[in-house]
Amino acid sequence: MKKIEAIIKPHKLDDVKDALDKAGVHGMTVTEVKGYGRQKGHVEMYRGAEYQVVFKAKVKIEVVVNDAIAPGVVEAVRGAANTGSIGDGKIFVINIEDAVRIRTNERGEAAV
Repeated sequence: MKKIEAIIKPHKLDDVKDALDKAGVHGMTVTEVKGYGRQKGHVEMYRGAEYQVVFKAKVKIEVVVNDAIAPGVVEAVRGAANTGSIGDGKIFVINIEDAVRIRTNERGEAAV
């Protein structure tokens, strides 16, 4: 099993959700996060004063899928989240050793 974590722009969440549905992903966890990458923030003007904005609002999506569909899921997220602009985000793929469904005690892929 693979855990796919994607940090994306908030306005792309619905597009990514639709792409994940089409890719056969049946659930996901979404968290509002803040961070910065290579761009290291930017300067904004408000009422004549400059403010350094370091952390940008992002959305973190987490899904766990079986190994066979993981490459397709990564490509679905990448395609749906891509705007071609700086700050589109990142996708991380992590090996998952085991999963347990609390209610039924199912383990492994059956728990996902």
